Amino acid sequence: MAKTAKKGAAKEPVTRDYTVHLHKHMQKIAFKKRAPRAVRVIRQFAARVMTTKDIRIDTKLNKFLWSNGIRNVPRRVRVRFSRKRNEDEDAKEKMYTLVQHVPVESFKGLQTETVRDE
Repeated sequence: MAKTAKKGAAKEPVTRDYTVHLHKHMQKIAFKKRAPRAVRVIRQFAARVMTTKDIRIDTKLNKFLWSNGIRNVPRRVRVRFSRKRNEDEDAKEKMYTLVQHVPVESFKGLQTETVRDE
C-alpha cells in the first residue's frame, strides 16, 4: 500500500541539488574508461533518486566531468536534478530528468536540498 502512494507522489515535477561522490566509483577503473564511467554513474544515480528512465545530461556538466581529461575525473560534483513533464505527446515516459552542474567553492557541509522552482 505504501508503494502505490509513493508512486503517485514520485511523478510530480521537482528540483533537488545533490552531491555525487565520483571518486568511490572510479576505484579500479582503467584510465581510458573513467570519464565515460562518471557520466554513466551520474545517469544511474539520477535514475535511482528521481525514478525516471529518461535522463538528460546538460552540456556544461559533461564539460566539467571531462575538464581534466579522460583520466582525472573530479572527485565530487554538485548536480541539480530537475524532474520535468515531457512535452512530447508520443514519448514513452511521462517525465524526464534534466541534470545540471552547480558550481560550488567547497563541498563541506552540503546536503541534499530541494530547490524551489520559479
